Amino acid sequence: MRGLVVDYCGVLDGAEEDRRRWRKLLTAARAEGISTAILSNDPGGEGAAPIRQWQENGYVDTVVLSGEVGAEKPSEEVFAITAEKLDLPQNDLVLVDDSIVNVRGAVDAGLIGVYYQQFDRAVVEITGLFGLEGEF
Repeated sequence: MRGLVVDYCGVLDGAEEDRRRWRKLLTAARAEGISTAILSNDPGGEGAAPIRQWQENGYVDTVVLSGEVGAEKPSEEVFAITAEKLDLPQNDLVLVDDSIVNVRGAVDAGLIGVYYQQFDRAVVEITGLFGLEGEF
């Protein structure tokens, strides 16, 4: 696995402590050469500034917003667009999402899916998939 793709609403927009832990995890992933992205069904525009801030602050390589690319999760098209932006094949990506429908769509499209319910559970799967070590 060479790419970590994370949903925004319901995952990265949680409590400040969870956001801090996500920033630490994404920083560690990038330091290990793992490409990172946010994939959100957000419509885009000015209201997406908090999402884009993750890229501007260097935590993710790219932000893919459904309203701006014309495709949304769980369609295979949006996963292909995200893979292309990361310059990786779809089967090299892991999607972390709080919607089981989106996780299933990702798996059907060849990605590995991690169903997000809380950070402590997801981090075990993510660190195992990518071989990341550290306290997150």
